[in-house]
Amino acid sequence: MNCPVCGNEVSETDKFCPKCGAAVSAEAASFIMTTTPTIPGYKIKKVLGVVTGLTPRTRGVLGKFIGGIQSMFGGEVIAFTTELEKARIEAMERVRAKAMNMGANAVIGLDLETSDMGFEMGIVVISATGTAVIVEPE
Repeated sequence: MNCPVCGNEVSETDKFCPKCGAAVSAEAASFIMTTTPTIPGYKIKKVLGVVTGLTPRTRGVLGKFIGGIQSMFGGEVIAFTTELEKARIEAMERVRAKAMNMGANAVIGLDLETSDMGFEMGIVVISATGTAVIVEPE
């Protein structure tokens, strides 16, 4: 079986792709993630703890070159948008994987942050943090 996101080969027992962290099982796909502190229609049975997912990203020389050309004309720099979107998904999938490993079936209070590593290296870090919980329908 191959990962639907990156195409990496995954085993039948994997819940997440070991390369990109994407959900590859029905159990992982039905997992609830929300930025709110509660989930309408669900009761929090147990709080398991804080979970985080980080992903540092940079564009290669070609990506920086293309981004530089796009920035000369103004507007959206698609060369960077694509990379940031991939990083956001990867950070969230890492949160989901850690929460599931703790026995959670949901993450509440999900917070996404972006920061620059500094040193003019062009490295951006996407951070996802939330609370792993077990919920049940009300």
